Amino acid sequence: VQYFLLGAVACPSPPVPPQALHTCQGLAPCLPEEGQVNTSGPRLSLATLHPASSSSAAMDGIFSGFLLSLLLLLQSYGVHGAPPQPRGTLCRTKPTDLVFVIDSSRSVRPHEFEKVKVFMSRVIEGLDVGPNSTRVGVINYASAVKNEFSLKTYQTKAGLLQAVQRIEPLSTGTMTGLAIQFAINRAFSDSEGARVRSPNINKVAIVVTDGRPQDSVQDVPARARAAGVEIFAIGVGRVDMHTLRRIASEPLDDHVDYVESYSVIEKLSHKFQEAFCVVSDLCATGDHDCEQICTSIPGSYKCSCKEGFTLNSDGKTCSACSGGLGSALDLVFLIDGSKSVRPENFELVKKFINQIVESLEVSEKQAQVGLVQYSSSVRQEFPLGQYKNKKDIKAAVKKMAYMEKGTMTGQALKYLIDSSFSIINGARPGVPKVGIVFTDGRSQDYITDAAKKAKDLGFRMFAVGVGNAVEDELREIASEPVAEHYFYTADFRTISKIGKRLQMKICIGE
Repeated sequence: VQYFLLGAVACPSPPVPPQALHTCQGLAPCLPEEGQVNTSGPRLSLATLHPASSSSAAMDGIFSGFLLSLLLLLQSYGVHGAPPQPRGTLCRTKPTDLVFVIDSSRSVRPHEFEKVKVFMSRVIEGLDVGPNSTRVGVINYASAVKNEFSLKTYQTKAGLLQAVQRIEPLSTGTMTGLAIQFAINRAFSDSEGARVRSPNINKVAIVVTDGRPQDSVQDVPARARAAGVEIFAIGVGRVDMHTLRRIASEPLDDHVDYVESYSVIEKLSHKFQEAFCVVSDLCATGDHDCEQICTSIPGSYKCSCKEGFTLNSDGKTCSACSGGLGSALDLVFLIDGSKSVRPENFELVKKFINQIVESLEVSEKQAQVGLVQYSSSVRQEFPLGQYKNKKDIKAAVKKMAYMEKGTMTGQALKYLIDSSFSIINGARPGVPKVGIVFTDGRSQDYITDAAKKAKDLGFRMFAVGVGNAVEDELREIASEPVAEHYFYTADFRTISKIGKRLQMKICIGE
């Protein structure tokens, strides 16, 4: 049976349970309230669709169930068949005038520019778009500046997403200063749809660039502050990091992001969805720093720990893996020191290592820690058991020098198997063995045999990837169940969150 609904919605009759229904705008209970289906047309009953049926009541019941299922199915897909971003009822976006300032200079290849458009679309999908909520504009720049559309042009999310898809790269120079100045002076003006400056309305510019500007950006932060505009700077590839810091708002740690390539830029979209979010329940939305248990209190939250764990002095983390001989553990870190990591990110990796070390009970009878760094070659920083307490281990980690060469992950895994977990290097017979492999890129050698052998020997392997790390390689390294043993993030500054999750998983493993 084929039914066509044109500009109308058929409201289901009983026996559909009333709890499965919501109230349509201005209508009787009808459809789920997320606005994927048009409810603006006239209401039609099933009797209207079946005027001559002798068993209309029975047919109404059957067809209404079918129709509701169909409409729910249609609602579960967004624009072009892609699932819409999940939207929690406890988190809404604050009214924002948001302007993207997008570099499309000749160094940005067409397929890379498509990735930027995907990133913008992902951010827009997470916003409450409308004249009284969030307005979005896009500035495209190279040697010249092109106002693709202003804050007043589109008032619906669908219109914005379609407009983003139509943007084409300019493929000339890189006049970043000119583009940002245009945004401050023109894009955030009343004539372009910006609202009067107010504490209740955010004014945000997101600048994406992959190169060094050909003009000055020296006065950008002061001008932005004066205009009440908050600037986020995203750098890609060979971008000049000094420039990013010059144009971004303070604090720089929150406003400067870097990704190795355009292929992973869309992974930053979640950060900006969270940045625009007004949270009424910090625990429910995950916007907290509790390692284990979060309890909401008015306007804030408090942390606690599961049974058998103790809340640390920071009020957020828990003492994990404490106890007697049952918590004995040999843990070796295998750390990527290749040149793509960069010195500033290598310092963050050290903090990541020490974050996990802090959660362990280190002693001769409990946890022992070893550290191996690899790039084009493999270097043992210190073996298992060399340091007998957390303080000495953390001090040794901080002193670790950055190798800054290639990425021979397969060679490093083989070293882990042959040397790191050997008795001569401090490993204890009968004690659980855990390896944590950290990498930011594709291995330059073969990893399959070594990854398989490590797991066959009973080592519990965790794989942590950042930036350009290949997720298929991470899964190959990780123990079963793979989903619990591999982690990925686009941004080095978020690896502390992975560290918290690893602390718990290592402890449970013991």
